[in-house]
Order: sequence, then C-alpha cells, then structure tokens
Amino acid sequence: MEQDSNYINILNRAITVFFKDAARITLREPSKALFFLRTLWWQRRAAQKRQKWQNEDLHVPPILIMSVTNKCNLRCKGCIAFAHRERRPAARELSAHRLRSLVSEAQQLGVSAILLAGGEPLIRKELLAITRDFPSIVFPLITNGTLIDDAVMRQFKEQRNVIPIISIEGDECETDERRGAGIYKRLQGVMEKMRAEGIFFGCSLTITRSNVATITDMNFVKNLVEVGTRLFLLLEYVSFEEGTDDWVLTDEQRSHLRQKTEAFRTQFPALFIAIPGDEGQYGGCLAAGRGFVHISAGGDVEPCPASPFSDASVQKTSLREALQSNLLQAIREQHGSLNETEGGCVLWTEREWVRSLLPPKESITIPVRPVGSECQ
Repeated sequence: MEQDSNYINILNRAITVFFKDAARITLREPSKALFFLRTLWWQRRAAQKRQKWQNEDLHVPPILIMSVTNKCNLRCKGCIAFAHRERRPAARELSAHRLRSLVSEAQQLGVSAILLAGGEPLIRKELLAITRDFPSIVFPLITNGTLIDDAVMRQFKEQRNVIPIISIEGDECETDERRGAGIYKRLQGVMEKMRAEGIFFGCSLTITRSNVATITDMNFVKNLVEVGTRLFLLLEYVSFEEGTDDWVLTDEQRSHLRQKTEAFRTQFPALFIAIPGDEGQYGGCLAAGRGFVHISAGGDVEPCPASPFSDASVQKTSLREALQSNLLQAIREQHGSLNETEGGCVLWTEREWVRSLLPPKESITIPVRPVGSECQ
C-alpha cells in the first residue's frame, strides 16, 4: 500500500469543496444547483467505496481519464493525442460494450469522475447513450466543439452529469492558428447556444508562452464567463513535439499565472482548475493512480495522458486488476523523489526512467514529432 496516504483525505475534501462551489455559483439556476448538491452526496458515497478498497490494499483513484478514440476531425498543432498516437502499440479501440462495462466497473469501485477525451470523443456516437445510464458519475467531456449540433445539445441538456468542456487557445488568431481557420467564431456560436439552453459547460485553455497574456487578461476571462462558461481548465503546455520547447511557460509567466488564477477565483462566478498548479497541495503529481490514471483508446492503463507507458490493458483484464499494475505501483512508491520540472510534467521529463520500469517487451522508444507555429 502507498505509504503517503494523507493526501487522499485532502483530495477527497477538495472534491467536496468543488461540488459545493459548483452548487454555489449556480444558485440562481435551482435545477443545476440541486444536481450538484445531489452529486455531492454521490461523491461522498464514492469516497467511502474507495476507502473500503484501500483497506483491502487496492488503491482506487477518484478520477479516470479515458481517451475513447484516436480519431479526430481536426489536426491541431501541439496536440498531445496526435503526438502520442505512434508511441503506443497498435490496438483496436475499446468497443461500445467494453466502454459501458468499464464505466460500470469504475462505478462499483468508487470512481467519482470519468474525464472523456480523445481524439474527439463525440466521434463515438454511442458515448452519450453510455453516460446517460450512469447519473452518479460526473463526465467532463473535452471536445473541440465542432460536432456539437442540436441533437448533441439536447443530450447535454438531459444529462447534467456530462459537462462539455470546449478547447480554445485564446483569442481568434491564437485559436484559429492552432485549430484551423474559422474555428473560433464557430465555437463562440456553440457556447452561446449552450448558454441559451441552460447547459453547464466549461473551457479548456492550454497555456503557452505566446498566449499566456491573452488567457490571463481579465477581459478575456470576463467575456468567456458572460458567454456562459462556468468551468475553466487551465493547462500548462508540455512540449511533446519537436520545435515546441519555446511554447513552455517561463518561471515568471508561471508565477503570474498562479497569481491571476487566484484573482479569477475571487472575482468570477466560475470554477478554475489549474494543472499542474493545483497539484502542489496534494504533494505533487497525481498521476499513476494517486489521483487519476489514463486509459488509452486501445485500453492501455497508463500513468497519465502525458506518459504513454503501460503494463496492463482493460482489453484483457478487469479495471480492478489493471489498477494493481506493477508500473503504477512503482511510480507511486517513488513519488517522493519525483519533483515537478520546467514544463510541468515530471513523468514526461523522466520518461526514460518510467520506461525502464516496464518489462523489456513492453518498453517502447519515444520519438518526438516536429511541429510548426505561425501566429505572432
């Protein structure tokens, strides 16, 4: 069992605070506030289940990150999913049946939230039929937003446990330069429609050296709040592709981001999650099952999306068995010696060490893909 377990109580309290805050900022919309209060009760039950398993020497993280597909209708510069696609062994994607049974297993183990990612998760047409049947699990859904039509919006409206999170890169120039011409205006229209439909949604903002000034600008955040954004994921860029080292925040910019994030939390009726900034209160990186694990589209159970290594697959075994992975346990046991580095991701910086923990046949080399940038 992991020696340092004090952070678990801190993490559970943080989840409780998160849903209390969600209820608070939606008090003017009683149906949303009621959902978050009900979810708070469910999350406490989930935490009790996790503690039960912990007592039996099984560490269950409160969060799963599931990349449900490798496919995407866009090709964004600096995309982590695309960068890692060729770094994983080829495997068929999890079937709809396995996705459903995996969510059911997660619920039984006490997982509180399953973050759905890709690729573009909405390419899996059956996905929202699966989430509908598990109302006690919260499903943040990271999407490029281009596949959100009226039919998808109706499903979001019916399923408050699914929280769409739209990925944007800053202003129109910054978003279109990384995601494609016209994407920014298209996403503005999608967000306005979701606000009109009363859908609780968020934005995912990958912060680089070039867009940090935009994203930390008070008017930029104010405009997103006014269009209906109630959840902000502030993600520091990690250089996974050759030619993007100068996208990584400087120490001065990182300090500025932390200060602005705290200011945003006091000034706007929205929730702000900074990664990796908020992980400090839990003793550092939450990957490898400390707070979350990643399941690739092919079913590999990995420390996190940034660390494409695995010695267990839910294609071949249950989630319970996969969580007992030797790789995950080894990383957790040596967590104290892993310090966050420039770029924010220690497991990516120490990828050769992580790879060395695998049996020889599981080890893979990590090529770095080149990428360009044009927006000034």
